Amino acid sequence: MKLLYNIAIQLATLALKFLSLFNNKLKLGVIGRAKTFDLLQQSINKGDRTLWFHCASLGEYEQGLPIFNELRKDYPKHKIVLTFFSPSGYEIRKNAPFADVVVYLPLDSKQHAKRFITIINPELTVFVKYEIWPNYLNQIKVRGLKAILISAVFRKEQSFFKWYGIETKNALFAFDHIFTQNEPSKTLLESIGYTTATVSGDTRFDRVSNQLEINNNLPFLDEFKDNKLCVVIGSSWPEDESILVDFINAYEGLPVKFIIAPHNIKSKQIENIQSGLNKSSVLFTTKEGQDLQDYDVFILDTIGLLSKAYSYANIAYVGGAMGTTGLHNILEPAVFGVPIIIGKNYSKFPEAYDMIANGGVLSVANKAQLSSNLNLLITDKEYRRTTGLKNLNFINDNKGAVIKVTDFLK
Repeated sequence: MKLLYNIAIQLATLALKFLSLFNNKLKLGVIGRAKTFDLLQQSINKGDRTLWFHCASLGEYEQGLPIFNELRKDYPKHKIVLTFFSPSGYEIRKNAPFADVVVYLPLDSKQHAKRFITIINPELTVFVKYEIWPNYLNQIKVRGLKAILISAVFRKEQSFFKWYGIETKNALFAFDHIFTQNEPSKTLLESIGYTTATVSGDTRFDRVSNQLEINNNLPFLDEFKDNKLCVVIGSSWPEDESILVDFINAYEGLPVKFIIAPHNIKSKQIENIQSGLNKSSVLFTTKEGQDLQDYDVFILDTIGLLSKAYSYANIAYVGGAMGTTGLHNILEPAVFGVPIIIGKNYSKFPEAYDMIANGGVLSVANKAQLSSNLNLLITDKEYRRTTGLKNLNFINDNKGAVIKVTDFLK
């Protein structure tokens, strides 16, 4: 199995190089990984004490960030190495302020793993969620280094729990401790003989709670909202936008403003959204000199503002689950105590199950269901208030994962 795994890694390396000729995102990763070892050798000196934090992409980074910040405070003299596998994480967070060096993680070959661990020699390694790389973790284990996995979520269909997943299963035992988001994940670990696990919850609850402690004011959205009821559509994909644009075009009730923050902000995507609207719309990039209160729809064709934009929501729609791309972060709007609507494909997101059961999140499968739920939330103020309050209470009830992890490390 080990031989097959290593052959698969070599084949994946060749495949990525070939496919990168036709895909800009893959090209960024291939070019970035080629620079990793040079960047590490420039940044890490012999004798430096280091911590290594690894995230697959941006979502895992957001989960790990509260822990990363606490460890930065606790170990101010250590150098921190932050790695990403995906360009969507690296390109956005390559200037993470707590890290001394941010690089792409080279593919998990034996040679890469030995060289990487030899250069950084981390006193502590923190992996986030469930991206498991056997060769890297084996190097950590054989060298007697410490590692933990945080915010882990496991499902029985994953390779760790199948006969063919012996390499990834064994890799889990390189972690000194695994902090899971829920009890079923811990139970699955116990089924393969891993017993040093703790249910800590999801660090994202702590992360989003911190949003309430900062200034979320965006003056241009104050002007746009103009004290009207506001629906914020966050991280939308075309499957979401097709039914949402139809709703906006047909809506004729109480005065409502709509803020759309698409996941993809490429010009073609923004043009498709704006051209499909028959209501007046304005872009973030063209807002200067405009009387923003006169517009019905504000399109955030930029990144980095969505978490603050949710503070303007009376109702939120979070994208990704109407299609198959994956549900985006529903905790970000929940912390502001607003009701949330999502699509139908949320099976891999345990927080969605819990928040639907709790009554604060509503799942819709089509345009008719979207229209019914949105109209009810718009017209029934008390229903809107109580539904949103369930989300805020859910966030408050599930905080504390950061304290559990950092107390263990201390």
